[in-house]
Amino acid sequence: MKALLCKAFGPASSLVLEETASPQPKPNEVLIEVHAAGVNFPDTLIIEGKYQFKPPFPFSPGGEAAGVVKAVGEKVSQFKAGDRVMALTGWGSFAEEVAVGAYNVLPVPPSMDLTSAAGFGMTYGTSMHALKQRANLQPGETLLVLGASGGVGLAAVEIGKAMGAKVIAAASTAEKLDVARKAGADHLINYSEQSLKEELKKLTNGQGVDVIYDPVGGSFFEEAFRSMAWNGRFLVVGFAAGGGIPALPANLPLLKGAALIGVFWGSFAQRQPQDNAANFQQLFAWHAEGKLKPLVSQTFPLERGGEAIDYLGQRKAVGKVVVQVR
Repeated sequence: MKALLCKAFGPASSLVLEETASPQPKPNEVLIEVHAAGVNFPDTLIIEGKYQFKPPFPFSPGGEAAGVVKAVGEKVSQFKAGDRVMALTGWGSFAEEVAVGAYNVLPVPPSMDLTSAAGFGMTYGTSMHALKQRANLQPGETLLVLGASGGVGLAAVEIGKAMGAKVIAAASTAEKLDVARKAGADHLINYSEQSLKEELKKLTNGQGVDVIYDPVGGSFFEEAFRSMAWNGRFLVVGFAAGGGIPALPANLPLLKGAALIGVFWGSFAQRQPQDNAANFQQLFAWHAEGKLKPLVSQTFPLERGGEAIDYLGQRKAVGKVVVQVR
């Protein structure tokens, strides 16, 4: 099979497409013929040795895939050859085949194509877990989504609307905000031209925001927290802005009676698989109803997977970037 390989830590331009042996599924694994692979922020880190996992060389990046089951291990009964599936792989999806533990595999619903499915699991899984289990978002509450045009940001906008919240989308350009508007955002803030604090004050009549979803980090971290309502919940989802991990004065959560909440969907999915499965049942139902419309804005062929990682790393992406393997 063909695979895009990382043979030493370095930039995405150092990845090479080569023929390599097909993986053999272990007893609890599913072997997937990969049709498409989602590109995610961890892909930019794992190839440079900056992620929490460091796979042995050579390895393929790509933490999520969608395709068709080719074979299953002897202890797997819930899937069979020919099933359309999506999987959270950690790495290995920038290849024509990948073997993954059955507990990390989900059936692709009839309403979803495989390209959309390749970019669905991580973004929608993360945002659903964040807003449901971590923030306990309630109908009528106000949700601020920072970085609202990215993969997880757009998912948060759609899920927030499906859960009955008033959604404020914040992003750095008019083009990105238009994407968030089409995804259902009620209000838009261009934080490169407007004061985030002042706009939030106007939009909430001085009450502040109930829930803040932040996959960006960076310079708006503290400013956004200062705009929280009493009993607000600030979701720490990621640090796509780069430039170090932001810090927060400890008196701010105290004065606002607010919570700073970490979101680590991958660990949640492994520790609470039944809750994760229930989340996806709801997500698939909303997708079938037309409430969730995954946006794949850019696709790259497998041999240009390195360009796809760079495109995402430079924060050019709107919605999801997908590597088309077949």
